[in-house]
Amino acid sequence: MSDSETLKQAAGEHAASWVESGMVVGLGTGSTAIHAIKRIAARLYEGSLSQVVGIPTSRASEMAAMELGIQLGTLADYPVIDVTIDGADEVDGDFNLIKGGGAALLHEKVVAQASLREVIVVDAEKCSEVLGTKFAVPVEVLAFAWRPEADYLDDMGAEVRLRRNAESDPVVTDEGNWILDAMFGPIADVERLSNALDRRAAVMAHGLFLGLATDLVVAGPNGIEHRTSP
Repeated sequence: MSDSETLKQAAGEHAASWVESGMVVGLGTGSTAIHAIKRIAARLYEGSLSQVVGIPTSRASEMAAMELGIQLGTLADYPVIDVTIDGADEVDGDFNLIKGGGAALLHEKVVAQASLREVIVVDAEKCSEVLGTKFAVPVEVLAFAWRPEADYLDDMGAEVRLRRNAESDPVVTDEGNWILDAMFGPIADVERLSNALDRRAAVMAHGLFLGLATDLVVAGPNGIEHRTSP
């Protein structure tokens, strides 16, 4: 395991230590979140944790949780989530995020909005002063409308790419939508951009997660750092 992966594992397991018996837990998507899922499952097996219900943010996290023996539920049965542990592609000093590198942004945002506590686990390289400096903004759109939405993003000054898989087919989300990756560069006004994307009928979700994270766990060369929302 690389040093980076070791740090991510330590950060994910640190976040998993905050899960308590009887909690409803949002299960994030991606390489960092899977470490938290594995640690939750280990604690259940050891008996230090019990009666935990997981709400997965993607089919990938659902399958991982099922294989590890974590009881799963739905938002219909558990509309309020105690804590969600997830990753991010980029985070600024105000705990605003860019998410969606794993194409699960719609479910991730729904789960985040239903969570009392949203714990984001990242390595130090994901931190930046201004969102958009390091990562494009994923935009989940209806497949039949991807071209006008791409043109709209282009008119806003973004370099736009339709996300494709290894076979060069469009990446399809769990809800059957497509992903546009919009590279704006450093975003001067994230709220204004978020509002502009929210107004588009064919945009099902976008990767700007503003005001949702309550905790940030950063894995860096000096170990694990826990920050709380300013």
